Amino acid sequence: MPAKPFASSSDLTEKEQTLEVLADGVYALTAEGDPNVGAIEGEDFLVCFEAMATPVAAAEWLARLREYTDKPVRYLVLSHYHAVRVLGASAFDAEVIVAHENTRALVAERGLADWDSEFARMPRLAKDADSVPGLTWPTLTFSDRLTIDLGGDRGELELRYCGRGHTEGDIVAWLPRQRILFAGDLVEAQAALYTGDAFHREWASSTLDAVASIGAEALVGGRGAVSRGPEAVRAAIAQTRHFLEVMIREVSAVRERGGTLAEAFTAAHAALVDGYGHWPIFEHCLPFDVSRLWDELGGIERPVIWTAERDRAVWAQLQG
Repeated sequence: MPAKPFASSSDLTEKEQTLEVLADGVYALTAEGDPNVGAIEGEDFLVCFEAMATPVAAAEWLARLREYTDKPVRYLVLSHYHAVRVLGASAFDAEVIVAHENTRALVAERGLADWDSEFARMPRLAKDADSVPGLTWPTLTFSDRLTIDLGGDRGELELRYCGRGHTEGDIVAWLPRQRILFAGDLVEAQAALYTGDAFHREWASSTLDAVASIGAEALVGGRGAVSRGPEAVRAAIAQTRHFLEVMIREVSAVRERGGTLAEAFTAAHAALVDGYGHWPIFEHCLPFDVSRLWDELGGIERPVIWTAERDRAVWAQLQG
């Protein structure tokens, strides 16, 4: 059997983007399993959620948003540090770039390595990569919660840290008046999870418990369609939790019997492929997911930094 193409390097087909108005002044852009972004109107400003991979890609999103509003971007909120979420930030000309304090530390520690890693894994998302001026640095950070007054009768936007999950710095953006949650990559709706920088056991338990307790009636996950209605929100959270729990179960079982990383990957793949294998980036993500979980179960508390070279080595070992 020929080796599978590396990560998403062969996925060069443009995805159809859909801009949805979720409530008055609340927008989401989804794209067939590509990273989702959003925006919330304040009385005389915008809060944008996520920045896309490059300024050119971000400018295309902003052009679509400008069909609905010409308010300036005051806040750009980054759910976490991954390159395809943050490196388009310069296009927004935001007054304030907001992230969790752990995210700022992660940019400093591994931002450059992640930039090289993610652009090699997902070249289609790195549209006009030369337009990226450098790393994106948050200008405002917080540890637990931060509230943005949207002004007038628009209510508030609450930024919350729910615990370690997809990374150790993920945050969500909650609109209590509209009951809408932008969950970032802590929740995926019919899209495979990337867990290469994750804290699986915490994510699958206390972190998702905290997300669920918010009581959203609409949820924009990191990838996949918008979940509309309480039942769909619960289903998206449950699917995310199930993916994690199956991986933990299968990889733990191989470790406990003295098996190998390759055997753990085979077991996890077999347990997940029927339910999740048709979802976007499943084959891309799983080698990196299992590798990180293997380390975590072996006592490596914080994820090992992914480099372009390490990516290729893990891929060759598990998907080659």
